[in-house]
Amino acid sequence: MDTGTVTADAAGTWTLGDLTVNRMGLGAMRLTKTADGRPSDRGRAVGVLRRAVELGVNHIDTASFYFSALRSANELINTALAPYPEDLVIATKVGPGKDASGEWLPLARPEQLRGQVEENLRQLGRDHLDLVYLRQDGLESVAEHFGALAELREAGLIRQLGISNVRPHHLPQAQAVAPVVSVQNAYGLGYRPRHDQFLRDCAAQGVAYVPFFSLATTGREAGASGVEDAEVRAVAAAHGVSPVQVRLAWTLGRGPNVLAIPGTGDPDHLVANVAAGALRLTDGDLTRLEAVHRRGE
Repeated sequence: MDTGTVTADAAGTWTLGDLTVNRMGLGAMRLTKTADGRPSDRGRAVGVLRRAVELGVNHIDTASFYFSALRSANELINTALAPYPEDLVIATKVGPGKDASGEWLPLARPEQLRGQVEENLRQLGRDHLDLVYLRQDGLESVAEHFGALAELREAGLIRQLGISNVRPHHLPQAQAVAPVVSVQNAYGLGYRPRHDQFLRDCAAQGVAYVPFFSLATTGREAGASGVEDAEVRAVAAAHGVSPVQVRLAWTLGRGPNVLAIPGTGDPDHLVANVAAGALRLTDGDLTRLEAVHRRGE
């Protein structure tokens, strides 16, 4: 595959309410630090963001709590891309937070969410946010928190709303309050196959499903770890691509409502990730990969 000629539109598009995005996007968390935890190179991170937009990426996922000792994902995005392209959709998350030292704070109360939204607005240099996820951590009901965000949407600070890190019963709770355009959950090849039906249910309702950790899986924030599955390597070899590209193509193939947001601070990895949007897996490939998926936790 000639990765240098593929742009993000090769993966197709999806509409988040009134916002149309290419299904291959970019996650911003990896921009702030290297794999071993050191602060990232600022110029390189800015270059990755600008190159992503050149390649047609118009969906960037971020959060104010994506920061390292010296880098803030939101401020890098602002530096690299403001004034923002008209078609660029920046999604962010509220609910969790970190103190200045990077330690996690308790989940925000509903009345504290406005402050988190305003923090994102300041860092990004915007007067509204395109898409805001309520990331819940341990809530049995999201209704009260989501209601606070719905009020901010009515006030014009937010354009569209989503929910993140949720279980299936949270979706109707949120939908009873305001429209939900997107669900963002940890999910990937061989990782959380129990969420397959939830993904399909979202598709049936016209709700996007945005997997995070789709490449890192159990490595989570630390990134991908361990030896790649032999079946994934075999499919990759048959197509002359990398296992990462196979995983991304598989992710996009789970449904037309699935949006990929692989994170990277490496310009070469960015190009390869975007190119995966043009990879079409065969029925035989999918059968082999389904066996890998079913073995997941």
